[in-house]
Amino acid sequence: MSNEPALPPTKPNLSERSDSSCSSSDSQDMHAPIPMRPRFLSRKSSGTLIVPRDSSEVGPIEHEYEADDVRAMSPRRTSEDLENLGREAREELHRHARALQESLLMLFNRIEAVKEEHDKLDNNNKFLQKYIGDLMSTSKITSSSSRGRK
Repeated sequence: MSNEPALPPTKPNLSERSDSSCSSSDSQDMHAPIPMRPRFLSRKSSGTLIVPRDSSEVGPIEHEYEADDVRAMSPRRTSEDLENLGREAREELHRHARALQESLLMLFNRIEAVKEEHDKLDNNNKFLQKYIGDLMSTSKITSSSSRGRK
């Protein structure tokens, strides 16, 4: 057997019952004191947690790992790796910026072409409106003069 002290029997917590109907005797038992956990007799003090500032126990502990140890294969990157990643990221950003500038230039050129086409069609429309107006006024003049002759 073990050296652990035996726990005293505890009453089940009646407030955790699943049924919703309670009799009057159940409600009296519901206010019974909650059983306390027994104290550990063999517990020792952990001592103070305060460490002097100049103690060698303060700060991270450096470990030396062999090359094939999994802990040595951490995802930490060297400064050379970081420079390469930074250079690749800058190059990618430059490529992306160039592509955006080219697409913007294409959109600008297309807008200019559409504007020119619009202006041309607008001028043609005005010309045709003036021409039709002139024809209508000419036809009114000729039709009114022909009526007058009859």
